[in-house]
Amino acid sequence: MSLPRVRVFPSVRELAPALGHLVLSAASQAVQSRGRFALAVSGGSLVGMLAAELPAALDRESRQPGADCKHWILGFCDERLVPFENPESTCGLYRKHLFSKISIPNNHVVAINPALSVEEAADKYAEKLRELFPGDNIPIFDLLILGIGPDGHTCSLFPNHPLLQEQSKIIAPISDSPKPPAKRITMTLPLLNAARCAVFVVTGESKAPALKDILEGHKENPLPAALIQPAEGEVHWLVDEAAASKLTIEVDRTHQ
Repeated sequence: MSLPRVRVFPSVRELAPALGHLVLSAASQAVQSRGRFALAVSGGSLVGMLAAELPAALDRESRQPGADCKHWILGFCDERLVPFENPESTCGLYRKHLFSKISIPNNHVVAINPALSVEEAADKYAEKLRELFPGDNIPIFDLLILGIGPDGHTCSLFPNHPLLQEQSKIIAPISDSPKPPAKRITMTLPLLNAARCAVFVVTGESKAPALKDILEGHKENPLPAALIQPAEGEVHWLVDEAAASKLTIEVDRTHQ
């Protein structure tokens, strides 16, 4: 595995277009190599960023092979067990802000059934993924777009939680999330670490201590985001100056 590449941007305004370009580059490479692009996204501030930048990138790079969204498969790195109309629903927010702007086929968007119990929702979500990745022991996403919390969690994998030890399930239920809502489903480390590429987007001063810990700190008890280490893939970090304020490692500021 290559070492994480850390790119620091003056602000979100400069970071966001770079994320859009990265997604389209990964899509084009995947479509040329395998005929499709498998993407998994996270929620929070990433919803607004992707809703603004993906349509713009698709328009700018419309001649690229990856710009035709009929070749895309889109999943969610984690999800809250709430109705899609609830503002806590990651899928619901993407439906409202992004899916009306880009033409991913409905049957290529892998969403949970929020009417099920959290255990059933996790099992059904895993079944849907396996159907879309036939022949793969573990589904291999081309790109994961991830965030972190101030505590260093990513997806719904929280510090010192038993789910960090999960090795058999690719999707797991969680009923005691430290961050509400308590009931969620999440990709597990085996699935996350099967990906070809993971990109973390980290912004804001509140994330600076966790980012430093993840990239420079505790190797004996690493924060969850530090455990994303695809065996055959890459990890990239797109961060703003506020989030990078405590880093002492070498970073890429050549874009400035």
